[in-house]
Amino acid sequence: MSVYDQLVGQAHLVKILEGAVAAARSGEESQEMTHAWLFTGPPGSGRSSAAVAFASALICSNDGCGTCVDCRAAKSGTHADVEIIRTEGLSIKIEEIRELLTRVAWAPAMGGWRVVVMEDADRLTESAANALLKAIEEPGNRTVWLLCAPTLHDVLPTIRSRCRHLQLVTPSAKDVTDVLVNREGVSPAMADFAARASQGHIGRARYLASDETIRNRRNTIIRLPMQINDVASAFKAAETLLNLATEEAEVAASARDEKESTELAEAWGKGATGRGMATGGSKAIKDLEKEQKSRTTRMIRDSIDGALVDIATLYRDVMFIQSGTQGALINQEFVSDISKMAERIPPAKTVSKIDAIMSARTNLSHNAAPLLTLEALMCQLAQT
Repeated sequence: MSVYDQLVGQAHLVKILEGAVAAARSGEESQEMTHAWLFTGPPGSGRSSAAVAFASALICSNDGCGTCVDCRAAKSGTHADVEIIRTEGLSIKIEEIRELLTRVAWAPAMGGWRVVVMEDADRLTESAANALLKAIEEPGNRTVWLLCAPTLHDVLPTIRSRCRHLQLVTPSAKDVTDVLVNREGVSPAMADFAARASQGHIGRARYLASDETIRNRRNTIIRLPMQINDVASAFKAAETLLNLATEEAEVAASARDEKESTELAEAWGKGATGRGMATGGSKAIKDLEKEQKSRTTRMIRDSIDGALVDIATLYRDVMFIQSGTQGALINQEFVSDISKMAERIPPAKTVSKIDAIMSARTNLSHNAAPLLTLEALMCQLAQT
């Protein structure tokens, strides 16, 4: 067993990481091991999993056995020498980076390395990125920075120039299918569907294979473009998509938000005998509510982005049929509807619709108003 077992379709990357761990273990100066790394790859490729696996291997006495106390603690985020930064808000602010830099200035408590894994380096604000840059330029003797981002261009040039870059690839549909069948016990037919629909995103493939509600929601989203024939239906489709994304995010957030609020209030003395919450408790509750609102906003935007990717696969399939290639459809379950769309829509329009979807995703990533963005997109998709 190894910490790298969870990395699907990334054999090229595992070899590099194993060489780096061996170089770090030897203590000799080598180009194979450096203090800052940047993992990039499409969603679902496993960039954060690769970074955590590397961190585990560095602090494990057996080069990442995956079974010892150190490996298990690193993976769960409870190891004293492994700091995993996961942001659930829209950005990572400078205050968070300053607190982080104070913590990582300490010497390793247990092993030979202090490792920081930042899962969303692309969400650093400009001031936070500049603060992080100074730490990477002047690293501690035993500190390793592992940054993760979708692409190189999502990170400041000054930061990426000081990191060793590792590019992950999207796992093939066959790799994802094998994982679902062999590790998750999913039926071959369901695994095949989930692998195609997720486009190599292993986490999403697991959700699709195990949750009928998610599969039904995806079917509803895929059918939206088929139901657009005028401006009124375009506006209705935009509203439906936003409602689906909002509902998904709120369901995921509500129980968690309530639990966090209750636990924080109790920590400040609510419900105890005496005067109630201590001084500062109300401010702490308000700060938490602000963080929760930011997290829900991000979840809604992430859900919309995933839905737009699903819709893009529909037009991708239309384009495949228009080019005479039918054997590699992602949405094979809708082949009849896709064939009708391929006959109705000129090939040039198919390409322009995919471009419109990608532009909408970009606009949403720049905090454009979701409903207005979706309405404009659906009106473009309505054109023939």
